[in-house]
Amino acid sequence: MSSTTVIVVIVVVVIALLALAAFAWSMSGRRKSRRLKERFGPEYDRHLSETNDPAETERVLAEREKRHRGLKLRDLDDRERETFERRWTQVQAEFVDDPDRAVEHADALVGEVMSARGYPVDDFEQRAADVSVDHPVVVQRYREARRIAQANREHRADTEELRGAVTSYRELVQALLGGDQGRDGHQGAQHDARHGGDPAGRNDTRRKETSA
Repeated sequence: MSSTTVIVVIVVVVIALLALAAFAWSMSGRRKSRRLKERFGPEYDRHLSETNDPAETERVLAEREKRHRGLKLRDLDDRERETFERRWTQVQAEFVDDPDRAVEHADALVGEVMSARGYPVDDFEQRAADVSVDHPVVVQRYREARRIAQANREHRADTEELRGAVTSYRELVQALLGGDQGRDGHQGAQHDARHGGDPAGRNDTRRKETSA
């Protein structure tokens, strides 16, 4: 075999190996994209709509996963869970007489539950990002509830918006109390189906408003 033939063979082999490597890299990237889309769902779509850059979206979400793995999260014990459930029931009851205060207490209680689970809670956006890894659906409701709570502090939220905020906070509380078993299941949806989507006694509120 001549030296020219050997060189040609080597070049062909190198090109074939490079093509295989490029194909493997492409397939790996597609699998990563599919996995992130499946894991983050609406959170993936939300970030993509903000950046219009799939690569940047996937980089950010992959970093969230990496950070999440470093968090020292824990499940609550039965006593802690029962205490938070009882306090949440009190928040819902409070909504009947004082929706404004109920929303404030709901927001504070969410922070306490997250802290008890081991989530850093200093910054809201980071808090939401951390929660989105396990709860990418519920975190959308959490962001909306927080927006309403902030608007309420400026007297820009009506009773129906406050009711929606409490419902959204409830879904996150239920997800967090579920621990590792509560990863964006359908706790909130099931609860809405059983209770008509009323977080705090719509009929009681109407009776109060009528009697007033």
